[in-house]
Amino acid sequence: MTTAAEFRTETRLDDVAAVRDLAAATGYFSPSEVAIAAELVEERLQRGPASGYEFLYADGDGRLDGYACYGLIPCTLSSYDLYWIAVHPDTQGAGLGRRLLQECERRIRALGGTGVYAETSGKAQYVSTRRFYERCDYATGAVFADFYGPGDDKYVFVKRLG
Repeated sequence: MTTAAEFRTETRLDDVAAVRDLAAATGYFSPSEVAIAAELVEERLQRGPASGYEFLYADGDGRLDGYACYGLIPCTLSSYDLYWIAVHPDTQGAGLGRRLLQECERRIRALGGTGVYAETSGKAQYVSTRRFYERCDYATGAVFADFYGPGDDKYVFVKRLG
């Protein structure tokens, strides 16, 4: 089963609250992380492409079902960070996350990107997130012990784009 969400790239004023609500609804992000997710949308609204943040939104039936935020890593020629990818809990497991990721990769390739880097926590809560990247052909590029805090490693996943 896949969700019927429609993708769009333009950022709208109501996306600030929609992204904040979506990030909070997942239960994966701290209040400060939820605030940062919304701040990146605000940054895109204020500065446009100069913000360095590209967005892909997945609109469902009357709400934001998922979104991703990515951008060229400063001081690199063709390496991109996947800053955020989140899917509403009601639509998780239906293939929307994979579709979002594949569309981001397609857009990054079109921009001349050759690699995508995604970071996540090593906490047990994030096992499904790490497995998601592995299922999407990302390799573990690095693990930094106790990066976020004692017992909370940082995993960096990498995918080379052909």
